[in-house]
Amino acid sequence: MARLLMLALKQPFERMAARRRGLLYGAAFVSALLLAGCTVEVENRQAAQEVARLSKPPGSVYIGWRIFQDRCAGCHGLLATGTAGAPDLLPIVREMGSHQFVSLVLKRYDWNLPAAQASSDGATRQALIEDIVQRKEKYMLTMPAWQGEPVVSAHIVDLYGYLSARAQGTQGPGRPAQ
Repeated sequence: MARLLMLALKQPFERMAARRRGLLYGAAFVSALLLAGCTVEVENRQAAQEVARLSKPPGSVYIGWRIFQDRCAGCHGLLATGTAGAPDLLPIVREMGSHQFVSLVLKRYDWNLPAAQASSDGATRQALIEDIVQRKEKYMLTMPAWQGEPVVSAHIVDLYGYLSARAQGTQGPGRPAQ
């Protein structure tokens, strides 16, 4: 009789153990699915952050702001929105890339001249110099070439970063965060 009792009790225990194993396997499967979903979420967040980082203009906005305040604000205004003697830089910078910006600031004297004319040699270059001298005599300001200025040359990418951020609206008119 003890044996029959043990057989009778063994079946419900086996069913309960099988049910527990099934629940355990089910919980493990659901946990694996949840963890897999979390992994995808983390990867997507990192990719989005990487895309955002790569879409920012190069350079330090804060250092560019300091260079702008020191060297450029006297003519272009504290907010880079122009004065009577110099243009508003925000719409100009919004339409150009970093290479064109560097070329204009370091090598050209006049923002309104085509790049080929400003860098050409010979008679064209002489005419450009003559035009600059005449403008100076008439008290018309022209954009100086900053190539020989060590501070501007060393931080030209930062200067572009600041002006580009202002032009795109990601940096307000005040002092940027360091």
